[in-house]
Amino acid sequence: MKPLELALRTLEVAGGDAEVLVHSEHSGMARFAASEVHQPTLIENTTIQIRVAENGSVGTALTNRIDDDGLAAVVERARTGTAPDPQFAGFAGHADFPDDDAYDEATAELPADRQAELAAAAFEIDLPAYGFFTSGVTELAVATSNGLAAEQRLTDATVRVLAATDGASGWAERTGWRVADVDPLAAAREAAAKAERTRGAAEVEPQRFRAVLEPYAIAELLQWFAFSAFNGLALLEERSFFAGRLGEHVFDSRVTVHDDPLAADGLPRRFDYEGTPHRRLPLVEEGVGRTVAWDRRTAARAGTQSTGHAGPPAERGWGPYPTALRLGPGEAESADELAELVGDGVYVTRVHYLGVVHPREGLLTGMTRDGTFRIRDGRIAEPLVNLRFTVAMPELLADVPGLTRQTMLVCQSDFYDDRYAIAARAPALATASFNVTGTGSSPGL
Repeated sequence: MKPLELALRTLEVAGGDAEVLVHSEHSGMARFAASEVHQPTLIENTTIQIRVAENGSVGTALTNRIDDDGLAAVVERARTGTAPDPQFAGFAGHADFPDDDAYDEATAELPADRQAELAAAAFEIDLPAYGFFTSGVTELAVATSNGLAAEQRLTDATVRVLAATDGASGWAERTGWRVADVDPLAAAREAAAKAERTRGAAEVEPQRFRAVLEPYAIAELLQWFAFSAFNGLALLEERSFFAGRLGEHVFDSRVTVHDDPLAADGLPRRFDYEGTPHRRLPLVEEGVGRTVAWDRRTAARAGTQSTGHAGPPAERGWGPYPTALRLGPGEAESADELAELVGDGVYVTRVHYLGVVHPREGLLTGMTRDGTFRIRDGRIAEPLVNLRFTVAMPELLADVPGLTRQTMLVCQSDFYDDRYAIAARAPALATASFNVTGTGSSPGL
């Protein structure tokens, strides 16, 4: 039974006021270490979530049993688990959806042995390779008693490669909704070339540097900032940086950020987990904060409309946040040109171990990794050890000397939960403020 058919069947069993979400996944992952494939994983799963509303109370239940007895049981659990919900905004009604699609037959049908072959393509370098190749097809369907019936098939593929040995490591990745756009060998060569430049890494004293951030780094920082900054619930609770600041000039005029789930060069999505149609959302325009993301619940509290940002059931408590961020490009032709603008500073390939210190101030902490370098006299110079940092994103984005013209799609999924790949598109960025607080380990294993 197709997901939408299953959603409508569950809705029929439920009767009354209800919403059914069906999430179906067929995926595979080939992990590799020291240039050998290990831990192959195949997933075939369908999950049904039903919400029922009765007299101001709402109940929710989930199952992966899709036979008639399973459907009857999940409906009964939802009904017996209802509780008063004064903030319930009702279920979505009929809507028209954009035609944008992100389904590729070749990606959907990729067999496990071919996934392993694509992973092995990353081994054709002189350094040991670590990482994974994954691809899958996800089908989403949402149906409500108010007449909504939405469905979409989605494909995605990602390769991540760490080329590493004692004293050297480099990182690269590729992602897209067509497997033909994901080149493991190109990622591996990029990672290996970066790793070779990291040998003999030096330390630096903690201080505030000017810096160049590759797309991997700025996309990750921007996504973590977005979890609270562009979140309607965080705005209502005044945890968002934009609380009281919408309409103000908060960043450099070169900074424009949109959330665009419909963009063909991203991972296009037609609707959110409540069945609300997606649309392009202007978050920051030329440094001015414009809006945040809303789902039905938070939009009702704010007296506005959902922007189509309801997340998966397991994440509803976090509030709505952007999942298709796009940082606008600039005029620089390369990261080397950005280094010339920086003059003296540091160059960062990627960041990890990120944590939120103070969401209201956009304060993040973490560590650089797998390609950190000193910039001297406008040139990328000697390699550095991994650097600890604490940055306020508003300060990092307040003075942006330049951004590259070319942008890159950077995957923001860890693929631990139900598959719903998200990605941010970003250029490389030069900033006048990157606060290094300490040093860590040397590059390498």
